[in-house]
Amino acid sequence: MFPLDQLLRENIKKLIPYSSARDEFKGEAKIFLDANENSLGSPLTKWYNRYPDPLQWKVKQALAKVKGLPAEQIFLGNGSDECIDILYRAFCNPGQDNVIINPPTYGMYEVSANINDVEIRRAPLLDDFQLDLVHLENLVDEHTKIIWICSPNNPTSNSMNRLDVETVLNNFQGLVVIDEAYINFSRQRSFIPELAEYPNLVILQTMSKAWGLAGIRLGMAFASEGIIEIYNKVKPPYNINQVTQELALKALDETGQVNDMIRAIVTMRIELAKALAALPIVHKIHPSDANFLLVQVSDAKGLYNYLLNAGIVVRDRSRVELCAGCLRITIGTEAENKELITVLKRFTSNMP
Repeated sequence: MFPLDQLLRENIKKLIPYSSARDEFKGEAKIFLDANENSLGSPLTKWYNRYPDPLQWKVKQALAKVKGLPAEQIFLGNGSDECIDILYRAFCNPGQDNVIINPPTYGMYEVSANINDVEIRRAPLLDDFQLDLVHLENLVDEHTKIIWICSPNNPTSNSMNRLDVETVLNNFQGLVVIDEAYINFSRQRSFIPELAEYPNLVILQTMSKAWGLAGIRLGMAFASEGIIEIYNKVKPPYNINQVTQELALKALDETGQVNDMIRAIVTMRIELAKALAALPIVHKIHPSDANFLLVQVSDAKGLYNYLLNAGIVVRDRSRVELCAGCLRITIGTEAENKELITVLKRFTSNMP
């Protein structure tokens, strides 16, 4: 049996969570006189004077239909960053426990660890950007609480070998967190169907990428009901605002449009990769399962600054481990991708 209770911090076990007015009420009502709200409304609209549903049940129920799992196995965070931070605060004892990351990878795993005074251990990816299982295993000790796996990975854009991830899940007694922020652009299927098999599994997704809703800051965590209960115990009372909940519900009614956008982005990813490959300054384009490309170029820093001066912002990853000489380029609109290639050709023509 998975030792969830043993992983949890002692102070979290004893924690009595804040009980908001809406936590104590279930059902429908006509008059709300429980939360000291302004009953006359607001300058914007009458309904924003009320606190939102603290557990976002309507959004979770809509998500449950899309993702194919019970609403009770879903946590919604103020961006995936809140989903990440709560795991540290709930499971990792400051100054005592450690977690493992596989660099190069998403930077917030390390930032949140540093904020929470949790040791970071590094098992760098292999040259093909896959997990180094031997190194990873050697880093695990009795104080290792979480292994973070980003798949598809940022910034390398590839998916991790599924059998390797399953090996980690089958052999590690702590939490294994798979960050699937870019899963909708991938040829690989989500690990969500495996939640029933792996009680130590936490999956992160987001509305920021494929759903095109980075501005509303809505992250998702999928896990066992026991882990979700811990999430809800630790989170702030009203962590997802009413506007975000309303917009998320509208978006979840438009899955067909979202799927069309995903297909269009994948097509443009292929076309942009071909156009980039034809440029002499491009040395390698790494295979991508995401909505961006990791591109190795001549003079990455100079090219980055040239693009910046032309009003085009990409990400310079040339100083990141295993990414020497690389820029990370997000797939834009057709017009933006065309402008990018035009500017890159201009840079090439000006080279000595």
